[in-house]
Amino acid sequence: MDISENSRDGTLVISAAGRIDSTTAGELEAVLPARVRDHGAVVVDLSGVPYVSSAGLRVLLIGAKGAKAAGHRLVITGVAPAVREVFDISGFSKIFAIEADVDAAIASLG
Repeated sequence: MDISENSRDGTLVISAAGRIDSTTAGELEAVLPARVRDHGAVVVDLSGVPYVSSAGLRVLLIGAKGAKAAGHRLVITGVAPAVREVFDISGFSKIFAIEADVDAAIASLG
């Protein structure tokens, strides 16, 4: 999995590419919790992610809880249909703010 970060309009955008599963979830876990604590607004762009396992959902949940505890906001974007199905089945689509693309996510944080 590849993870990149950039800032747009005062919002940190973390982009992931590749599968987020038990093998790769640790890479995202090494980045996400600290970033949501340090930044008031974080967008996680999953447009390059074709698959998310329960391990990946756990990392995203850790990020969401960290953001909430810090009084910060986390928005997920670019969710592929197969990934959206996993979010819907697991109930995570009710936990996370999910936007269609990065621009919409940044606008929702503004």
